[in-house]
Amino acid sequence: MNGSNDEGGPGGTHPCARPQKILSGNQSVSERPCKRASSMTDTTKRVMYSALAGSNGVKKTASPMSNNKPNSAKKLIIKNFERPQLPERYAEEAWAQLRGAVVAIQQSQPISTSQEELYQAVENLCSHKMAPQLYDNLRSLCEQHVRSALGTFSKDSLDSSLFLKLMNACWQSHCQQMIMIRSIFLFLDRTYVLQNASVASIWDAGLELFRTHIASNPSVQSRTVDGLLELIERERGGDAVDRSLLKSLIRMLSDLQMYGEVFEGRFLEATERLYGEEGQRLLQEAEVPAYLQHVERRLNEEQERLLYYLDHSTKKALIGCVERQLLGQHLGPILQKGLDQLLDDNRDLGLMYSLFARVKDGLPMLCTHFNHYVKKRGRVIVSNPERDRSMVQELLDFKDQMDQVVNHCFHRNEKFVNSLKEAFEYFINQRPNKPAELIAKFVDSKLRAGNKEATEEELERLLDKIMVLFRFIHGKDVFEAFYKKDLAKRLLVGKSASVDAEKSMLCKLKQECGAAFTSKLEGMFRDMELSKELMLAFRQQQRRERLELTVSVLTMGYWPSYPPQEVALPAAMVRHQELFRRFYLAKHSGRKLQWQPSLGHCVLRASFPGAGGPKELQVSLFQALVLLCFNKTEGPIGLAELSEQTRLEDGELRRTLQSLACGKARVLQKEPRGREVQDGDQFVFNADFRNRLFRIKINQVQMRETPEEQSSTQERVFQDRQYQIDAAVVRIMKMRKSLTHNLLITELYDQLKFPVKPTDLKKRIESLIDRDYLERDKDNPNLYHYVA
Repeated sequence: MNGSNDEGGPGGTHPCARPQKILSGNQSVSERPCKRASSMTDTTKRVMYSALAGSNGVKKTASPMSNNKPNSAKKLIIKNFERPQLPERYAEEAWAQLRGAVVAIQQSQPISTSQEELYQAVENLCSHKMAPQLYDNLRSLCEQHVRSALGTFSKDSLDSSLFLKLMNACWQSHCQQMIMIRSIFLFLDRTYVLQNASVASIWDAGLELFRTHIASNPSVQSRTVDGLLELIERERGGDAVDRSLLKSLIRMLSDLQMYGEVFEGRFLEATERLYGEEGQRLLQEAEVPAYLQHVERRLNEEQERLLYYLDHSTKKALIGCVERQLLGQHLGPILQKGLDQLLDDNRDLGLMYSLFARVKDGLPMLCTHFNHYVKKRGRVIVSNPERDRSMVQELLDFKDQMDQVVNHCFHRNEKFVNSLKEAFEYFINQRPNKPAELIAKFVDSKLRAGNKEATEEELERLLDKIMVLFRFIHGKDVFEAFYKKDLAKRLLVGKSASVDAEKSMLCKLKQECGAAFTSKLEGMFRDMELSKELMLAFRQQQRRERLELTVSVLTMGYWPSYPPQEVALPAAMVRHQELFRRFYLAKHSGRKLQWQPSLGHCVLRASFPGAGGPKELQVSLFQALVLLCFNKTEGPIGLAELSEQTRLEDGELRRTLQSLACGKARVLQKEPRGREVQDGDQFVFNADFRNRLFRIKINQVQMRETPEEQSSTQERVFQDRQYQIDAAVVRIMKMRKSLTHNLLITELYDQLKFPVKPTDLKKRIESLIDRDYLERDKDNPNLYHYVA
C-alpha cells in the first residue's frame, strides 16, 4: 500500500513487510520480504523490514545435546521485532487521507485514494498506538454527518408516505456508508475495539449515532411510528401497501433496539382496538360459519405479517391479542348462536375446534355445549312416543353422525369421546325400559327371515352398532326379556334369517354382559338342536303318512313362559301327538310334556276353483284350525260357531280371523266388510282367491306382538326385579347382620344392575319385614336386623 510524503527520501518510507519463517528439512531459516512496501512519495525506493537493523529477525541456536542424536530437533528462538518509527507528520497526513475518504463516502462521491492505501494507513496508525485517537476522530466525523442529516426531516409539508420513504432512504444510505467505512477501518475494528470491551464496534457506533440523533428525535420517531401504524392499518383494511418499505423500517427499529420500546406497544394497542371493535360488530352481523372463517383469515394474515416484516418477538403477543379479541371474549355467544346449526349441518366443526383450541377454556366450553346438544337432541328422539317405530334407527344415525364429528372434526379428543358416551347414557335412560324394549325389537326385525336389506357383512356391522347402544342401557333385563321372546318366535316359527347371525349376536351379548346373561339364550339353541335329532329318530320309527308332524321340545326354564291354552285339534293331529308323547316318554321317563299350540305353524293344501289349481298356505296353527272348519260346510260360518268349533280364546280368534279375511291374502270373506271383526260377522271361504305364488305365507300375524304379550313381558320383568331386590337385601343383611337404612340403600344400588327408585326399594324392605326376613331395631327405626 503506497502513501505520499512531500519530504521524500529514505526517511519518508515506512517499511511494512514482516519476515515470513519457512522451516525446511535441514532446519534452515530463510527470510522472504513481503512484496508490499509503503513510501510517502512515489519516487523514493521501497525499503523492506528485512533490510533494517540486523538485530531483527531470527537467530538460530543449537542445543548442546543436538550433536548426540543425528535426527533430534533443533531449538529455535524467535525474538520480537523492533517496531520502526513513523515519519513525523505521518499521523496528520494519514488522517487527512482517511477523513477525505469518509467524507467522500458520506457524500456519495468517488474516493481519490485506493482502498488498499487507506487500509494500510489505518493499520500503521493502530500499530503505533494511535488507535484511540483514530477511533475518536472517526466517531466525531460520523456524528457530525448524522447530525447534519437530521435537517432533512424537519419539513412539515411531507405527508406520511413521503416521510417514510425519506426515512428509509436515509437509513439505507447510512447503513451502506457504515459498511464501506468499516471496510476501510477494519483493522481498527478487529484490534482496538476487540481489546476494549467498553468501546463499541464501528457498526454499533454507527447504529448508536443514528438512534441518538435521528431515530430518537421526538418528531422523527413519532412520525415514523405513526406512518408505520397507518400503513399496517390500511393493509388490514384491504388496501395494497409497500410491504418492502414496512419491512425495511421495522427492521431498522429492530436493529436500533427501539422496536419493543417505541413500536411494539403502540402496534399491539392498535391491534387490540381494531379487532375488539371488529369482533363485536361482526358477531352481530355475520353468521357463525362466516365469522369463524373471518377469524381464521385474520390469523393467517397476522402470521404472514410476522413472516414478512414484523419482528418474531411480537408473535406471541400479536397472535394472543387476535385470539383474545376475536375468540376468547366471544366463546359463549359463538357457541350459543351457531354450534347447534353447525352440528345439524355437520360443517365447519373442524375449524371451530382448531380455533377454540387456541384460547383458554375454549375446548372445555366447546365440550360442554357439545354435551348439551347431544342430550337435547337425544331426548327429542327418545321421549316422543310417536317416534317409537323409528327410534332405534334414528339413534343409530345420530350416533354415527356424532362419532364422525368426534373422530374427524374433534380429532378423537378423549374428553369429547367420553362426553359423547356420557350424553348418550344420560338421555337414553330418561325414558325407563322403553329404549331397551325397542332395541330388542329392532334386532328382531334385522335377524328375522325376509330381511334382505343388508349382506352378512353389513348385518354384522349393524349388530356392532346396536351393541354400542345396548351398552348405554341401564335396564338390560328388559332387553333380555324382549329379546328372548322374539328369539323364541324366530326359532320356533322358523323365521330366523341366519343361524350364524343369531350366534354372533349371542356371542356379543355374552362378551358384554357375561355368561349368566346368555345362559338361557344358549339353552334355547341347544333345545332346537336336540329337537332336530329327536325328530330324526321319531320319523325313523313311524311309517310315512299324509300328515307330517314336527315337534320342538323346549326346556321350560330356558324359554319364555306361555299361558296354557286348550284348543280343539283335528283327530289326526291328536293321534300324532299321542304317538310322539309315547315315543318321548319311552326315552325320557319321569318327564312331563305340555303342548303349546300358540307357537305351532302348519302348511295346508287348499283348492281354489277360481285360481286355476291347488295352493299351499303357510299358516299358524290357530289359522289352520279356523280354515279346517270350512271343510265341513260350504256356507257362511258365524263368529260364535267358529269359537265353539275351535275353542280359541275370543281375542285370539278375532285376531286370527282378521288376518285371514282382512289382510293382504284374503282366503276368507267377511260380511259385512270392514277392518274389525264384530260379533255378528259371517265368514265364507273365498273360492275366487287368486295369487301368483304356489306357497302363500299368511302366518306373519304369528310373529307380531300383541299388546297382551307386551304387557305380560313387562310385568314379568317387573316381577323378576322384585325378586332380585329381595334376594339382594337378604344377601346383604345376612352378611352384615345389622345395617342402617341409608347404608342398605347404598349397597343395593351398588349390587343391582337395573334402575330402581328409592321408594321401590323401601317397599321391598317393608315386604321382607312383613315376611319376617328382617326386623326393625326397637330404639332406632332406621336400623334393620337380619332374622336368622
